[in-house]
Amino acid sequence: QVQLVESGGGLVQAGGSLRLSCAVSGSTFSAVSMHWFRQAPGKEREFVATIRPRQSIGTTYYADSVKGRFTGSRETAKNTLYLQMNSLKPEDTAVYYCAAGCTLSSNQYLCNYWGQGTQVTVSS
Repeated sequence: QVQLVESGGGLVQAGGSLRLSCAVSGSTFSAVSMHWFRQAPGKEREFVATIRPRQSIGTTYYADSVKGRFTGSRETAKNTLYLQMNSLKPEDTAVYYCAAGCTLSSNQYLCNYWGQGTQVTVSS
């Protein structure tokens, strides 16, 4: 059973930074792609970033809305995924989720495993 537990969310002013963590258990963490998504109030869940296994070519992919501001990384020794978020904007306010076992079909991600989410609120 794969378990994902996010942490690190909170309230921050616009322009500030936060680092989210996602602790992974029950999976061969080093061999699988991991993903971050977010869901703002009243909106659909949207893709944020993919962090592929370290040995893969092109290890990270980002949504255009966060490119240049967010950085995804993973620490294999700790089975932990990270999302460093800089230059935060009010429109980044959302619940952030990590996910695993995802496939992309018809421009939609279908994921087998989700964390419980962590709230990020950016004040203006």
